[in-house]
Amino acid sequence: MDDSIEAKLTAARAWLIIDRPFLGALALRLPLVEADPTWCRTTATDAKSLYYNRDYIESLTFEQTKFALAHEALHCALAHFARREHRHKRRWDIACDLAINPPLVADGLQPAPRALVMDGFADMAAEEIYPYIQENSEQEPHDQHIYEDEQKPDLSQRGAHPKDEQDRHTEPDTNAPPHKDSDLERIGAAQPPPLSATEREALAQQWQQRLAGAAQQAMQAGKFSGSVARLVEHLLTPQLPWRMLLARYLTSMARNDYNFLRPSRREGDAILPGLRSSHVELVVVLDTSGSIGNDEMQEFLSEANAIKGQVGARITLHACDEALAPNGPWVFEPWEELRLPESLQGGGGTRFTPVFDWVARLDRQPDLLVYFTDAKGEFPGQEPSYPVLWLVKGKGTVPWGQRLQLN
Repeated sequence: MDDSIEAKLTAARAWLIIDRPFLGALALRLPLVEADPTWCRTTATDAKSLYYNRDYIESLTFEQTKFALAHEALHCALAHFARREHRHKRRWDIACDLAINPPLVADGLQPAPRALVMDGFADMAAEEIYPYIQENSEQEPHDQHIYEDEQKPDLSQRGAHPKDEQDRHTEPDTNAPPHKDSDLERIGAAQPPPLSATEREALAQQWQQRLAGAAQQAMQAGKFSGSVARLVEHLLTPQLPWRMLLARYLTSMARNDYNFLRPSRREGDAILPGLRSSHVELVVVLDTSGSIGNDEMQEFLSEANAIKGQVGARITLHACDEALAPNGPWVFEPWEELRLPESLQGGGGTRFTPVFDWVARLDRQPDLLVYFTDAKGEFPGQEPSYPVLWLVKGKGTVPWGQRLQLN
């Protein structure tokens, strides 16, 4: 490695450690490796090292070099290499860049040339941005994500088939010009192979630990706030699968029990306990403001449908954006299939107050209210007396009740 390039990279990393300790601690975990310029045009990472093109680093300003190091470190810390699943690789790579570049810019770092920075995706995870990336988009990440080198099809697209998901290694570029003898000393590391499934899993756990440690160090230094902190905050919160927690709530409310209030009709004079059962009254509200898609609503309803029959829950379904759905509510008995109404409308702003005002006018309060939302709207000032479960898509917070993370 050229001394001037090495000094530039080392100085940029040292600046991050001192002035942005969270990003610096993460960047310190990536060994710097000069790459063969025939495959590495800018910078790249395989979640193990940070690869760079010497000429590219030389072309960057010192401020842009800080950004380049922080960018690759965040890809690894956020486990972008392990979260793609069925998604199309190029669209996923673009979504990942759009998730991390704006917070870095908002944190005062100067973006590298051609780095993707767009308004409208503030505080959104790559999974939330991905649906907005068009298949024919001309956007390109400014760096290379080499933990996977082949595209898996987006199974949400018609005609996709799971058998097409097998990864293949990238073939060498046969059109690349031959190296001159004078260039041989400049040739760096060859492109590493993509990660195996076992490597991805192990590295995801390792980077999760590094993420938590870096956040703790930054908080102790009083330098962990702003857009980057919001980007990683939800990853640092211990989470349980929302399906498990929803089942736990509903099962705990099952009212099948033995009691002595009604004598058994068995022969004899003894009064024996009889089995009594009554319905659990459950109110489910869907946020139709436009941030929750139909597929996500159907996923939630199918899960609630599978559970309610087991616990004898009568579900009153309603929908709301800034006002209650005019055709609601819809009531489903325990033996009826819970389904999404055909007349469901929405797309306006978000206000939660109308729902709780409506519940206050009911003849009886529900045993539980489940609100499916992104938690971005007007909340009532006072918490109701009945339990409220917020099933939240995204990073929105709630002032009271129990919050479950959907995604």
